Amino acid sequence: MLTLIKRISTSSMSSIPSPSLSKTLTDPKSCLMGSSRLAALAQQLRLYKHPPTFDDEEEERIEKSGDKVVSQVGFVESATPVKSEKFRPKRAAVLICLFEGECGDLRVILTKRSSGLSTHSGEVALPGGKADEGDADDFQTATREAHEEIGLDPSLVNVVTVLEPFLSKHLLRVIPVIGILPDIKAFTPTLCVAEVEAVFDAPLEMFLKDENRRSEEREWMGDKYLIHFFDYEIDNKKYVIWGLTAGILIRAASVVYKRPPNFIEQNPKFKLPKAVDKDVTMP
Repeated sequence: MLTLIKRISTSSMSSIPSPSLSKTLTDPKSCLMGSSRLAALAQQLRLYKHPPTFDDEEEERIEKSGDKVVSQVGFVESATPVKSEKFRPKRAAVLICLFEGECGDLRVILTKRSSGLSTHSGEVALPGGKADEGDADDFQTATREAHEEIGLDPSLVNVVTVLEPFLSKHLLRVIPVIGILPDIKAFTPTLCVAEVEAVFDAPLEMFLKDENRRSEEREWMGDKYLIHFFDYEIDNKKYVIWGLTAGILIRAASVVYKRPPNFIEQNPKFKLPKAVDKDVTMP
């Protein structure tokens, strides 16, 4: 499996390679190459279509009416003010990059965000970010951001599908993109230390289990929902994977393993208020 990397720098332009991770990936005892299982998974996921939300025509109609349903399964991480009077949801994408571990399990690459960031500082996240005007689609947004953050070459990733949109605490419409990394040995992480403090991996199936999990109930526009927290330890480092990231991974694991989690998700249907101003907060 991947070895934890931790690099902190005050330079916003710096990036650093990880010798320790590179050594792990070239270990002759490692068996992290692509397999028939990954090929079958890629084929399975290419056929996946997320549950219907709304088509383009309906989305345009709802946007004009000012009562847009953003996500059927999204959820928020903490309270945040919204300053815009006329809301136009911005788009973002994250990469759920899966690879096969030493024991044949499916694992997902995660990051710990830099403590110096203005939002989500020090939190566990999936590689990703806001869409650029030049991005052709969500696939490009997710893989471009992963390349910028952790040095993952897009050509190494077999992008296979997207999940339904999620809603972040900053009212971003986040699209989860699932990609498969057939040859993990080809990936030598290089961290953008202004954004990422560490990169590590976790077993995807963990997000279907009730072990090391807790939850908190929140409410948004009359809907009660649960925020899930997963406690995880690797290489003597402890992480909490929660909120938006946990919700996306629960959904991804359900799709990959074709079964629901061993706990109640309690996902709400989010609607944005007609008037969004600085006094509107999401718990």
